[in-house]
Amino acid sequence: MLVQTETKYYTVEEYLELEETAEYKNEYLNGEIIPMVGGTTNHNKIAGNFYKRFPLTINNQDYDIYMEGVRLWLSEHNFYTYPDVMVIKGEPIYHGKGTSNITNPLIIIEVLSKSTQGYDRGDKFQYYRSLPTFQEYILIDQYSYAVDQYIKQSEDKWSLNFYTGENGILKLSSVDWEISLKDLYQRVNFELVEE
Repeated sequence: MLVQTETKYYTVEEYLELEETAEYKNEYLNGEIIPMVGGTTNHNKIAGNFYKRFPLTINNQDYDIYMEGVRLWLSEHNFYTYPDVMVIKGEPIYHGKGTSNITNPLIIIEVLSKSTQGYDRGDKFQYYRSLPTFQEYILIDQYSYAVDQYIKQSEDKWSLNFYTGENGILKLSSVDWEISLKDLYQRVNFELVEE
């Protein structure tokens, strides 16, 4: 006998209230609360390496960079999520009360895991593309020197660049900045097997 469980739906307000005291981060999509998969030490090192090397001023333009703890609100999809790293040009635009939810990333960086890479490349990328400020999507493999870079060309057209190998250099398109894959993967141990 197949037992069906009923999906519980939450309002945005209920989700935000629950998230304040949640032990683990959760996404919110059209009323459903979706637990996020836990990160690994390699995942955290890669995101941290990008975060700590990115300059806050480039060519007299100011940027802010956020890691994991700041939520992104996508109104078109009724979706809250926590990208691994977000870069914002100028000042953040907030949604709702306080300074926890932003709406205007220029660049979004996701570190891929085996369990999330399909989602990050598929539905999540589709949701992100609804943001008018979003110009560049960086997907970083945590198991080898491999980075995919999506660059917005027009409303419905994105180009894709691949970077591989320890000597590769990721050159951003929307910002005049680059990072070597050697620096991006500094202190990452590819031999670790993490669940």
